[in-house]
Amino acid sequence: MTLTGINHLAFITPDLEGTVRFYRDLLGMELHAGIGHDGYRHYFFRCGNTQVAFFAYDGAAVMERKFHGSPTDRPLGFDHVSFTTGSREELFAVKDRLEAAGVKVTGAVDHGTIWSIYFFDPNNIPLEVSWEILEVTRPPAISDDEPLAIAAEGADPQPGHWPEVTAPTPPAEMTAHAGNGYDMRDAALREGRGRLKPDYARLVKAAE
Repeated sequence: MTLTGINHLAFITPDLEGTVRFYRDLLGMELHAGIGHDGYRHYFFRCGNTQVAFFAYDGAAVMERKFHGSPTDRPLGFDHVSFTTGSREELFAVKDRLEAAGVKVTGAVDHGTIWSIYFFDPNNIPLEVSWEILEVTRPPAISDDEPLAIAAEGADPQPGHWPEVTAPTPPAEMTAHAGNGYDMRDAALREGRGRLKPDYARLVKAAE
C-alpha cells in the first residue's frame, strides 16, 4: 500500500461565488472541476498536485475563526491549510497581493524549515503560504523538549503493530457504486474537457 500525496482537502462554504473569487481570482488557483444539483454544489480548485474542494448547500455556515496553531478547548480536529510557494519573492508577492485586496496578513514568520504568512479565506478557513528553506536529508528532524519514544523508531513504517491482511479483495469485487458527481465524467468527456486515466480506460475496455 502506497499513499502518494493529498488528493484534496474538503471544506464547507455558504458563499461559493465569493470562494471562487478568492481561490481562483485572488490566489490564482485553477477552478478544476465541479458538480451541482438540487441546490448542492461541490467545486474543486487545483494547487499543484493537490486540490482544495468546497461543499455549498442550504444551511451552510462560515466556520468559527481560530488563528493558526493557537490552542483551543473546542472539539476541533482541523487547524489550517498550508500552500507551498517556490521563493522568497513569490512568498512576498502573495503577501502583497492579499494586502492589496484588503486581506489581513500575519508574517512572514521563520519556522526553521519554512517561512510562512498567515491569513483567512472568506469562510474563516485559516490559510498559510510557506517557502521551504531547509531540506531534511535524514528524517525525522525533530526538536522536542520531551522526545517521544515512538519517534525514535524512525521515519519509516514499523511492522508488527497492525494485523496483516488475510482476506484481500478479489479483482472481481473491486467495484465502485455511483455517487455524487458520477455524471461529471460523462459530461467532461462529452464536452472535451477531460480524458480517462489510462488505468481506468483499460478497466472500461476490459468490461466491454
